[in-house]
Amino acid sequence: MQKILFTNEVRQAITSLIEEMRPASVHIVTDSNVARAVLPLLSLPYPVITVMPGDEHKDLSSLSLIWDGLIKGGATRRSVVINIGGGVVTDMGGFAAATFKRGLRFINVPTTLLSAVDAAVGGKTGINFGGLKNEVGAFAPADAVIISTVLFSTLPSVELLSGYAEMLKHGYLSSEETCRRLLNYNILDSRPDTLLPLLEESVRVKERIVVEDPCEKGLRRALNLGHTAGHAFESLALRCHKPVPHGHAVAWGMLVEMILSHMTEGYPSRELHILAGYLKDNGYGTPAFSCDDYPALIEFMRHDKKNDTPGEINFTLLSRPGLPLIDRTASDADIRTALDIFRDMTS
Repeated sequence: MQKILFTNEVRQAITSLIEEMRPASVHIVTDSNVARAVLPLLSLPYPVITVMPGDEHKDLSSLSLIWDGLIKGGATRRSVVINIGGGVVTDMGGFAAATFKRGLRFINVPTTLLSAVDAAVGGKTGINFGGLKNEVGAFAPADAVIISTVLFSTLPSVELLSGYAEMLKHGYLSSEETCRRLLNYNILDSRPDTLLPLLEESVRVKERIVVEDPCEKGLRRALNLGHTAGHAFESLALRCHKPVPHGHAVAWGMLVEMILSHMTEGYPSRELHILAGYLKDNGYGTPAFSCDDYPALIEFMRHDKKNDTPGEINFTLLSRPGLPLIDRTASDADIRTALDIFRDMTS
């Protein structure tokens, strides 16, 4: 089972883990922003492989750079990789570790709220390919994840909002009470000591689901709430060379999928308005698209890796907060209607 440590003593936690693992060598994977802003605070005595920041660099070229760094650093099958960074680094560094010499052990140290609550936990790794999000990857859990809210102190508001969207998603999968507590918490005025227990609660929601369904054969699909539509918004933005934060896209995707839930599963309309109002009032903005983009968005959804049957688009929907419905499909006509309603609610 993946070890998850919630602590603000990050360097001490890393040192203790390395002593336990007794690797042949240790190699840090990070991006240039984290190398400049975070690594000096940790003072770790290990060689560093640095990639370019941003989702547009979560690609085969950066993956090859990591593999090359491991070769030059003399990594063996007994080595350990420490991925320190956001979701791009933990996804890509985890995939590099999982495939190098058929698999190295690795530790994730998320430096963004988004990666702490989502990418760093649960064992999904991968890269973007062919203009599609996370098209190539593997299930490969980190040996340990160290989650610390003190590493978020330098994050801009856009990054905090991005991560908080995934926490909201876990809230909607958990209960109405959890949703209300999260909707009433001001993430832009948070403190490490008050955020850490909320974050732990959120991560434990994902952990419980992943333990029951590690390879996404059933229940784990609930964690895809907001992601079918959200990944389509991300892919459209990448095609237009105007990338958007993952969490913002997931927030928009949740609203689209809640609209579908209302249309097909009786999800309460008041919940739609609560979420739409929250997104408007808290700086999530709206995706730049028009009805002319509907065919492209639907095509991106059709390419989503969660689809099991050719031609069908698979969604996670809700009957109410705390009651997810997996493996639901929607027609192109219903998706177009949901996108129309989404544009009306967020304009």
